[in-house]
Amino acid sequence: MAALAVIGVTASAQPFLDYGFEREFPACLDAMHETLTYPMAWGNSPVKAFDLWKVEARRCVLDAMQMAPPASTDYCTEVVATEHREGYEARKLRFNLSAFTRAEAYYLVPDGEGPFPTIILLHDHGGHYVIGKEKMVRPFACPDSIREDAEWWQTQCYGGRYVGDYLAQQGYAVFVTDALYWGDRGRREGRREDTHMRMAGNLMELGYCWSGIITYDDIYTADYVATLPEVDKERIGCMGHSMGGYRTWMLAAMSDKVKVGVAVCWMVTTDVQCSWKYGNEFGGFANTLPGIKRYLDYPHIAAMACPKAMYFINGQHDKLFHPEGVQKAYDYMHGVWDGQGAGDKLKTELWDMPHWCGTEVQDAAKAFFDAFL
Repeated sequence: MAALAVIGVTASAQPFLDYGFEREFPACLDAMHETLTYPMAWGNSPVKAFDLWKVEARRCVLDAMQMAPPASTDYCTEVVATEHREGYEARKLRFNLSAFTRAEAYYLVPDGEGPFPTIILLHDHGGHYVIGKEKMVRPFACPDSIREDAEWWQTQCYGGRYVGDYLAQQGYAVFVTDALYWGDRGRREGRREDTHMRMAGNLMELGYCWSGIITYDDIYTADYVATLPEVDKERIGCMGHSMGGYRTWMLAAMSDKVKVGVAVCWMVTTDVQCSWKYGNEFGGFANTLPGIKRYLDYPHIAAMACPKAMYFINGQHDKLFHPEGVQKAYDYMHGVWDGQGAGDKLKTELWDMPHWCGTEVQDAAKAFFDAFL
């Protein structure tokens, strides 16, 4: 009874059910929602100085991210291949992303004299793991099968245009690498439908979590990009679609290296995302931090990026993120940016589109980077 009293639920209020789950949700979903009070959200937290709140909120996120891969002390950058393209040079690099990982990346450098404003691109999930960085930059120095797969993926998500190559032609340096389990960071024996769930469980057994490692790697990527001679370290932005959108606002919130972010098709509130009415969440371990809901919901974390310039685009017809939850998240974030005198730096839009990052979205993102980066 004591435990029930803590969460404000009495035993008599709970009907007996001879099952524990309905569809993919726990049968006690409504009671669980009542326990989510988000005590560290700005506005709920006892910390009333915004800069101090961001420090405390970041600690909560780091706690939920579990153990950190040790940072690299020597990047040991190796240029694997280069290819000159119209207005820029494409480089394929290898570098020490962390003390655990040597990763490959594509780095696009515009013609002319730098340093250049730079965009870190963060690729999507899509349940498609064979390619990662190749979803964002036209691949080279790779098997034909990878090129063909990347071309096909452009038609599925990006309107047939590589975001990275488009931005490089517009004068931005571009950097993208693989998240853990995608592209060159996959499973030695090959991927199967269920291997990512087993892999996530094994990481937790070791004190790490998949989503936490992805975010740590993105933070380390920003640290590395800031050391590159062609990069203007005061003008680094990031952009991504779908899981890449989640990674975008997470990185903007957690890294001081990033100044501007454009997040496409990943923002919502948990009460809508995990609900009987909409029922959209399917346990995405790649963007789930254990225990974070003890402290913060998604828009609360994104608000840690304030007063940076941030642009959120979602689709009215996105089957993964219902507009009701998207708009609730937007309203909360506008309250934060407005309250900090930075309302002109937050742009949120619901477009007449599905889960999509086509050329029209890319054009809008480029215009935002032009204005703020």
